[in-house]
Amino acid sequence: MRGFFIGRTLADLGGALRSGEETAQGLLARALESVDPDLNAFVTLDPQGAEAAAKQADRELASGIDRGPLHGIPVAVKDIIDVGGLPTGMGSAHFDGHVAEKDAECVTMLRDAGAVIVGKTGTQEFAFGATGDVSVTGPVRNPRDRERMPGGSSSGSAAAVAAGTVPLAIGTDTGGSVRIPAAFCGIAGFKPAYGAIPAGGVFPLSRSLDHVGLLAGSAADCRTAYRALTGPAGAVPSPADDGAPHARVAWIEPPAADPEVTRTVRALFPDAPAERLDFAGLRQVFLAIQFSEAYDVHAERVAEAPGRYQPVTLKRLEESARMPGWRLVRALRERERFAREIAELLDRYDYLAMPTMPITAPRIGDTQAAQGPLTALLVSLTFPWNVLGLPALSVPAGTAGGLPVGAQLITRRGAESVLFDAAGRLAGPARSRPA
Repeated sequence: MRGFFIGRTLADLGGALRSGEETAQGLLARALESVDPDLNAFVTLDPQGAEAAAKQADRELASGIDRGPLHGIPVAVKDIIDVGGLPTGMGSAHFDGHVAEKDAECVTMLRDAGAVIVGKTGTQEFAFGATGDVSVTGPVRNPRDRERMPGGSSSGSAAAVAAGTVPLAIGTDTGGSVRIPAAFCGIAGFKPAYGAIPAGGVFPLSRSLDHVGLLAGSAADCRTAYRALTGPAGAVPSPADDGAPHARVAWIEPPAADPEVTRTVRALFPDAPAERLDFAGLRQVFLAIQFSEAYDVHAERVAEAPGRYQPVTLKRLEESARMPGWRLVRALRERERFAREIAELLDRYDYLAMPTMPITAPRIGDTQAAQGPLTALLVSLTFPWNVLGLPALSVPAGTAGGLPVGAQLITRRGAESVLFDAAGRLAGPARSRPA
């Protein structure tokens, strides 16, 4: 099934809406028609609520009210983000039947921008994992190969965009959960700087690492959506405003990566000097913070109803409970040191480049790869930028073994335009198509 929105940019759709070629109600109908149950990307659809929003969007455009580039655009929302009146299940039996009372802050921002919320997308249970196949609602499938995992935890959001069901989706990213599925599914995923899109109304995994992010067919669409949501506070200049066509880029050597994946991404930055990060030291910081903060959220549930968790999630929480307090204290101190070191690196370079993922998408149910256990491997190149709260963008960079490969670009807070401009200049392929 070929989704209607494959190859349709937000600019294209906006032009069609304003010319009268399309209507918001028509775009919504296309989205709902494109839902493929076999992918399991959506856990809840809201045709009635979405229809009311689409009708309002059409009425406003007809009367001269234009809310910007997301006006009338169908959007999907990850199921750990509250949408008032809809279930928020978090992929867990713990929240079976739970209905959100009001919209999360980012959903309010979407509605204020005129977006039409189509429904809720599948997530790894409580967003605590990167595979996308551990949930009470079942595994989400990768549109590029339905026997393979889409990555997580924003698995349904990525699959919905990659399948062309919607042109834009919202996800969350604590250790890579927007960028990982973007890379595996062959689309773009943007994790803004920490706090750039507010997390109020998002069920927490690790409060100081959680970011709200965007998934779209291209970096240009991520840029458009980010500007529409954040306005002046998160303004990202458009390509016409670019004053640095030859930005300085450093290549970050990835540890334990598939050589074909590394070659594919490195070919896009052949002249970039190589730099190395202390991934092992950063990982200790990440685990101490994530495990401590995650167990704080779940301690009572683990004590009172452990059987309601998926076994993989419960095992990770039990491991989190064993994290000693001194490790967290040390991690918070070490995070400040790493932040200074990366700031110095970004004084010498405008942005950093590396693969988003060290491998291509594994098969659903896999727990091991040639490079090591999947639990650690899948976040091995993405988590540092959550620890440091820096903007990071994953864009399609080609294929390895016929499966999508992502390039990850990182910069300092406030320099997001550098990432989007660089993505626009990459010689990599346009948006990948699902099989």
